[in-house]
Amino acid sequence: MAARGCGGSDGYCELRDFKVELDLTTDRGAGEGGEGGGGFTICFWLYLSSSARPSSVVLHQIAGGGDNKVPFLALGDGNKLLFFPLLRLHREAPTPASSYPWTDIANLMEVNECPLENWFHVGCEISKNGMRLHIDGNLIAEARLCSLYNEPDYPDDGNHISILGSEDKLKGYVYAMELSFKLGTVQQQYGKNPPFKLSIDYSCSDGIEEGDDGIWSIVGGKASCRRNFILEVVLVDAFGEAAKDMEIVASLIYADNGAVVEKSRDDSEPPLLISCDGLEYPAASRPLPIIRGRALFKLKISQLSSKCDNKLFRIYFSTLNIRRYPFLEAYSKPIRCISRNRTNRPLGSGKRTSSASMDEIQSINNSEGFDHNGKANGHIQTRDPSSMVCIHMSKFSKTEGDIHKMASQPSKMVLDKGAQDVMGSESTASDSDSMDAGSSWSGSDGDEVESFSDAEVFRYCLDGTYERLKFLRGAAPSVNEDDLVKLANQVSLYSGCTHHRNQILMSKQLLQEGADTWSIISKNSERAIWSSAVTEIKSKFLDIVHPSNRGLSEQDFEVLRGIAGCGDDMGRDEFDRLWSWLYPVAATLSKDNINRLWECTTPRWIEGLITLEDAENALRSSRELLKKQGTFVLRFPTTRSWPHPDAGSLVVTYVGSDNSVHHRLLCLDVSDARSGNLQDLLLKEPELSQLGRVDRLPTSEELTK
Repeated sequence: MAARGCGGSDGYCELRDFKVELDLTTDRGAGEGGEGGGGFTICFWLYLSSSARPSSVVLHQIAGGGDNKVPFLALGDGNKLLFFPLLRLHREAPTPASSYPWTDIANLMEVNECPLENWFHVGCEISKNGMRLHIDGNLIAEARLCSLYNEPDYPDDGNHISILGSEDKLKGYVYAMELSFKLGTVQQQYGKNPPFKLSIDYSCSDGIEEGDDGIWSIVGGKASCRRNFILEVVLVDAFGEAAKDMEIVASLIYADNGAVVEKSRDDSEPPLLISCDGLEYPAASRPLPIIRGRALFKLKISQLSSKCDNKLFRIYFSTLNIRRYPFLEAYSKPIRCISRNRTNRPLGSGKRTSSASMDEIQSINNSEGFDHNGKANGHIQTRDPSSMVCIHMSKFSKTEGDIHKMASQPSKMVLDKGAQDVMGSESTASDSDSMDAGSSWSGSDGDEVESFSDAEVFRYCLDGTYERLKFLRGAAPSVNEDDLVKLANQVSLYSGCTHHRNQILMSKQLLQEGADTWSIISKNSERAIWSSAVTEIKSKFLDIVHPSNRGLSEQDFEVLRGIAGCGDDMGRDEFDRLWSWLYPVAATLSKDNINRLWECTTPRWIEGLITLEDAENALRSSRELLKKQGTFVLRFPTTRSWPHPDAGSLVVTYVGSDNSVHHRLLCLDVSDARSGNLQDLLLKEPELSQLGRVDRLPTSEELTK
């Protein structure tokens, strides 16, 4: 038995180049099969393109000395995989006259539709009296067949069979093909050396507007107008494990033909720029390393669609130093790069909305879950606990945060120069939106101006998360609490979103505690050792969540490490990313009604520090089968960091009535916090309400045990 023409040194092989030659002489006279022999096994990973359709033949088989191809693996109705008996070995083998839908010949069929543009593992076990089909290590189907070995007219040349990849329009790839004389080896082969796939995590994108037609609008053009946008790519193997020691590069291409967008004659800048450490570089010259399976790209486009015949663009991501394969490439959605003109408006005083009274502010702060000691108030009224899933996985994503306490007093303020630049200067507003640029959180001397003008408030409402972050980092440390309350009230009023208010109110304390924590863990150095920082971060977390007996586990810290994007040591920028996500989460957990759920670990009601992928995997009994309807997981979205309005919010990931996984954000606003009933929050979601099976939240008795 031999395998030939099956891929290069990297193990990947196009279907059209796939060829396996089988010599059945070894099996002649063997037993009926079993775990040790009596047949052979072919295992491989298979990747089919979106062009795959029912009736497509994946692998052909040809008898030695012949030229008539018949199917060995094919796609039947519903793109289900079909496995056919072997020529010159089984009486039921297909004939050249056989055609789709192949209902007249024996075959084994997978029960589910084959995933397209995703890897899955195929295991084919063949003996003279039967065959078995395995998908992703699971036995899908088996059948007993009639052997031709004992036929009197069995030909002498019937011991050579070739299995060939399809040369039709079907495009696909085979990886890690293994051929064995033994049966019962599929599980071992499945666990070996899985292939990788590159994709874009759209939940981590920022700075992008998407129209009803699915086309992205991104502000580009000249340096004074273009805006940063964020995309995160993920490179993991078929088991979800992160890739190592790889680099990803981004480039700008035309959406219609995939051609690279070239630099125009009258433009000295490359069409796509990447921001690193506050500086801009041509994206093609700055590949990013994959860190725990992810790479975060902060990009800007200098070329406008209007200057390119109104063509649409895409961002194309690919791996370096590896041959180009579709599964190691990723394309963004179509992009229309536009120029958005802005009018300069001077800083100054404007009409103000009256600030809340001290009693009102105190009432709001208390209802948000904090007394003067930072301890959560309120009570939860719950019913029976639900079918929750306990998981112990940790991957990560990106970041975003929630609430804290402020008081009130006067009405003058000093703006940090950086904040004035962000809110008032057209030439720098778009260039200072990187979270990594300017990581100092301490206020500096600036020009004294009257309280925030309407122009500044409207600008805050319209700007992106990273521009708001830059502004608050500059303004919050140097203004009094009353001015922050006024800004929070007005932004809440003009934007129609009370959650912006929460992020502004917490900014002063978040920044101060972050600066103090960094000073302790870094010992006033530029970098801190991660293993040393863990203890102080855990202590700060427990101080905020107080009272709490449940701290952060090693798996939680792996998620935080991924959010920070650091290795064995950590810089200030990396700590800032971690703190901007962790502080709002801790503030939410300090609320009494949420804190009691966090404390309950048997069962674990809030998983907390997990990613969307972890939550979805926890709701699956196997690759395709979901747990019962109503099973859900409560988690914090790892893609939301302060000052994003959803930072620190809870998300419920659940199995809906349509037998698919859904995600719903639970808005823990003031009115809901007063009610203190998380069950009501869940049931406010229409699908959950119709489902009526968010079965069990912990009762008060269970929580107090």
